[in-house]
Amino acid sequence: MTATLYLPAVLRPSAADQGTVPVKAATVGGALDELSRSWPQLERRLRDEQGRVRRHIRIYLEDQDIAALEGLATRLPEGTHIHIIPMVSGG
Repeated sequence: MTATLYLPAVLRPSAADQGTVPVKAATVGGALDELSRSWPQLERRLRDEQGRVRRHIRIYLEDQDIAALEGLATRLPEGTHIHIIPMVSGG
C-alpha cells in the first residue's frame, strides 16, 4: 500500500528537509522500516533498541494513535496518512 508519512519540523533535517515522504508498506512498522532504509539516522530517533516506538514519539494513522490500534502492526489502507508527533515536555 502507498501511504504518505508526515515528518515534524524537528525531524526534517534528518530526511533531507522533506516534510512528507511517500512510503510503500503494508503496516506502520513497515513504513518506518522503509523510512529508516532511506534515512538511517531517523531510526534511533523513532524506535528504541528493541524496535518499539520511543516513549516520547506518537504515531497517528489519520487521526488515531496507533497505540490504540495494533501499534506497529497496524495495517495501512491505500492512500492513508501517517503523522509522527514528538511529545513536548519541560517546565
